Amino acid sequence: MSDAPRFFDELAAPGGAPRPPYAGYCAWFDGEDIARLRRKAADAERFFRRTGITFNVYGAEEADERLIPFDVVPRIISGREWARLTRGIEQRVRAINAFLYDIYHRQEIVRAGRIPERLIARNEAFLPQMIGLAPPGNVYTHIVGVDLVRTGEDEFYVLEDNARTPSGVSYMLENRETMLQMFPELFSHIRVQPVQDYPTRLARSLAACAPAGCPGRPVIAVLTPGIHNSAYFEHSFLADHAGAELVEGSDLRVVDGRLAMRTTRGFTPIDVLYRRVDDAFLDPLNFRPDSVLGVPGILDVYRSGGITLANAPGTGIADDKAIYSYMPDIVEFYTGEKALLPNVPTWRCSEPDALKYVLDNLSELVVKEVHGSGGYGMLVGPAASKKELAAFRAKLQARPANYIAQPTLALSTVPVLTRAGLAPRHVDLRPFVLVSPKGIDITPGGLTRVALKKGSLVVNSSQGGGTKDTWVLEE
Repeated sequence: MSDAPRFFDELAAPGGAPRPPYAGYCAWFDGEDIARLRRKAADAERFFRRTGITFNVYGAEEADERLIPFDVVPRIISGREWARLTRGIEQRVRAINAFLYDIYHRQEIVRAGRIPERLIARNEAFLPQMIGLAPPGNVYTHIVGVDLVRTGEDEFYVLEDNARTPSGVSYMLENRETMLQMFPELFSHIRVQPVQDYPTRLARSLAACAPAGCPGRPVIAVLTPGIHNSAYFEHSFLADHAGAELVEGSDLRVVDGRLAMRTTRGFTPIDVLYRRVDDAFLDPLNFRPDSVLGVPGILDVYRSGGITLANAPGTGIADDKAIYSYMPDIVEFYTGEKALLPNVPTWRCSEPDALKYVLDNLSELVVKEVHGSGGYGMLVGPAASKKELAAFRAKLQARPANYIAQPTLALSTVPVLTRAGLAPRHVDLRPFVLVSPKGIDITPGGLTRVALKKGSLVVNSSQGGGTKDTWVLEE
């Protein structure tokens, strides 16, 4: 079960003995028949296919709907490790919300010289329409996904912030449900913190963010672009399990200054809209006029305090990878504390010295678009061919401000089930955070994404990665 020595093995200590979080699981696994486990894995795949747990891949020549591979070996985190992570995640999320409020109001962080003004003013994710507007409860990021990677026993880094429309929580929930069905005996003797109540917690958190004038129990809806969106399964899943309405732009209109949805009894006002439609398509009167996914006038209702939009428009600037490189400064500026969870070292290619370093060391670095996501538009230098390196070098020289670069991290490994038994594969982790005026709620676990190809560091499902259940043990 050993990988190259430079990778931290979350399962086994250097001598080969299981690390404490995996002790109970390994004792169970040693008594299992591998053939039975492989049959269980096949059962899980059939269950996912039957349930319709798929995602769409844009630009692929083959069928655009794929099943995300699921590995039946859990990723296990101790309660102590999780307690440390949650402190760092909460600190970061509070700082992000404070940062968003500031840049749409006095921009004190720019005045203090901690962030260059051009990174805000010239950022396509910065919305002038949000200047001076404060959302209900001053919450901008109601749902946040913080991507973490591990490189050692106590070494965790934030790889990325997802403050716009983080996806994947439905897979976290279905992964747990599948494991409970396949291996109920495991949960009877290993104390794993639950995640199944996330939809209830989501509904409670969103309700707490309702506008001040909301009469009675808030009406919550999930706005989806429609069935052809890559995350449509998740949109419908969350609406169903959180007791919210699933709506498209064509179901909505502004009625008497309120956003309302069409029902069999006429139009019913909505108080909180969990929108999975990008800013540009949200309101054709204020953003892209050709959009058919949003609602004409919804931003005006928002400005008047008639509805809560989760997440708030304009939060995408916190996803920007150039802004990410300033997150340690952002955390310190708004909390007065050093960041508990460090960033991955980052070179901003917009800076001449950094660009020169990146070009000189391209084959050793990971280069990403500042607005990119899902593993698209990136270069993994050590895995790239000479032709790919040359093509990316030209892109960098043509638009350096469009890219950042990072070292190729020695990502930790966890075991996956293969035909030969257990084998190590690289992983990351996306915990999910709910934010409301009542506080910050972090679900114990999250979505572990795993690079199923031996030696691969790319975990995105769109690039061939899979997922696994994430267990946080009770202390």
